[in-house]
Amino acid sequence: MTAQGSVVPAKPGLSAEKASLARPGTGSLTRRMIVVAAVWIAILLFAGGFALDRVLTNSLVRNFDDQLELVLRSMIGASEIGPVGEVRFSRAPADQRFIETYSGFYFQITDVPRNSCLSDTEQDLCYRSRSLWDRRLKVDAVHGDTSTHKYDSDQFAGEPLRIVERDIILPGSPLKWRFQVAQSRENLDAQLRELRTTLIWSFAVLGLGLVILAALQTVYGLWPLRRVRSEVVAIRSGAKTRVSDDFPDELQPLTEEINQLLAHNEEQAEEARRHAGNLAHALKTPLTVITNAATARSPDLADTVCREATTMRRQVDHHLARARAIGRRASAQARAPVWESLQAVQRAVTRMHEGATVDIAGDKKVEVRVERQDLDEMLGNLVENAAKYGSGRVFVTVEKSAPFVDIIVEDDGPGIPEAQRAELFTRGKRLDTTGKPGTGLGLAIVRDVAEIYGGRIGLEESEDLGGLLARLSLPLG
Repeated sequence: MTAQGSVVPAKPGLSAEKASLARPGTGSLTRRMIVVAAVWIAILLFAGGFALDRVLTNSLVRNFDDQLELVLRSMIGASEIGPVGEVRFSRAPADQRFIETYSGFYFQITDVPRNSCLSDTEQDLCYRSRSLWDRRLKVDAVHGDTSTHKYDSDQFAGEPLRIVERDIILPGSPLKWRFQVAQSRENLDAQLRELRTTLIWSFAVLGLGLVILAALQTVYGLWPLRRVRSEVVAIRSGAKTRVSDDFPDELQPLTEEINQLLAHNEEQAEEARRHAGNLAHALKTPLTVITNAATARSPDLADTVCREATTMRRQVDHHLARARAIGRRASAQARAPVWESLQAVQRAVTRMHEGATVDIAGDKKVEVRVERQDLDEMLGNLVENAAKYGSGRVFVTVEKSAPFVDIIVEDDGPGIPEAQRAELFTRGKRLDTTGKPGTGLGLAIVRDVAEIYGGRIGLEESEDLGGLLARLSLPLG
């Protein structure tokens, strides 16, 4: 806007492509689809990876625990009470790691009530593997482990343990003994780290591959849309007149609609050129008459100008009515209530023609697919002609006859012979010789506007009033 509030015109050098880029948009469709696919793939892979990690981790830990539990059951099966009430093995453990100091594989048997492994005076009742050397496994005497108890322990610094324990009362002993087998988690943790590393890398590669696949699929899938755009650009530049028909099935309806739109625009342009030519032809003769009269300095020049100006005015009115109807025809949502339009016309005609009565009857709720202004013009012409050339009584009936609505206008005038009815639709043709004012274009305008909307008009003889009957059929709304 300038300081005075006027609009600054756009620069003529700005191309349509740059103008479209300057307008805010909603982003790239390709980018949207790739981003949505990437996010969804990431969510699915994360959920799947987490679930797979839990399954494999639990499987490794369960297998690790099963091996420790197997050793525990073997120890319990080989245990017996010695002469002084201590626990001893009927056969030595087969695993040599129980003998190697700090090997990471340990066992310990403790009487739970006294926890003899923590008392230096009762070492004979605490049976430990040599691999423990000077260390002892902790024993929680508060709870009882009647079934196998598995847990992790950090009681040895720098050596996390996985412990399996169970309380047993051996035959010949009143005491409850706790059997414990412990193994370092270092190998298990190393396996879990390797598993998770493998899962992360493999799922990352899989995700990247899926995103690339989605991107390729999106670009390839949307490529026909780019072709449509390039062909539309070619049509605008004049290189082509129609969009090709060798497109995928999903785009066939779009290309067909584009071609139909192009054909419709060409039809409208041709119709506009035809109307311009008709108007020029209609104005050429009156202008020639006026020019000749003025050149010859005719004494009746004023009368000639008035007469020819009236002719030119009615031609302009006729073509303007057609042009307005054609311009509004593109609105497929146009709806107009017939009854309201008839009531407005009834009030206008009764005021213009004193003594004329206009009665309307029929369906009060029906609508037609016509712009209200065009409907008013058609009904106004018909009802006014009936009131003007009849004896003062006009009867209008609205009937629904799908897919049309029939609007029947009858008058009580002298009527018109059937052989002469077609002449009424000729532009400027009048059968009235009484000198009543008129242009002879009313019925021609009604016919042209009705045909533009896909309707029609016909003339018959009124059986009830004896005059002329005009039947206007318009598409049902």
